[in-house]
Amino acid sequence: MMHKHKLITIASIMLCCLVATAYAKRAPNLEAKNLSGTTEKIASLRGSIAVINFWATWCGPCREEMPRLAKLKDEYSANSVRFIAISVDEPKNRAKIEPFLKAQNIDLDVWVGGDLDMLERAGLGNVLPATLIIDQQGEIIGRIMGEAKDEDIKSRLDWLLHGRQGPAPDPLLKRY
Repeated sequence: MMHKHKLITIASIMLCCLVATAYAKRAPNLEAKNLSGTTEKIASLRGSIAVINFWATWCGPCREEMPRLAKLKDEYSANSVRFIAISVDEPKNRAKIEPFLKAQNIDLDVWVGGDLDMLERAGLGNVLPATLIIDQQGEIIGRIMGEAKDEDIKSRLDWLLHGRQGPAPDPLLKRY
């Protein structure tokens, strides 16, 4: 009986470690082009805290979220937090991106050429919008599936910016 209890305890600990590492893992080295046509890579963000949002012009919740992300970028600009918006619009719809950004007065670093495979590789399923929060070492510390609330992002950024003091925020939020 004691042996069975010990095995269950060990298995439980191993499962917890597996789950924890599944969420705290290095961001995949995704790449896309910026609006000038230059190839950008997630790996180039190492050394900075980054908020990476996946969106599309045809996605209603994405369109509502983008102006809030731009305000958060302004709020955290003194802390050198990078805000990247990766569009998953198909090539035929990419002409809508810049007019949308200008009409909404959105000043974010926008990359194009994203796709649903990128979301899967980042552990975000296939839900839009979706957001990753990455620390300075390139580790994913937060995944938000669905429209992020400002507090979802702020709590994770503040935790990182204040030396990870206090309990870690939930690594996965589903907002859909």
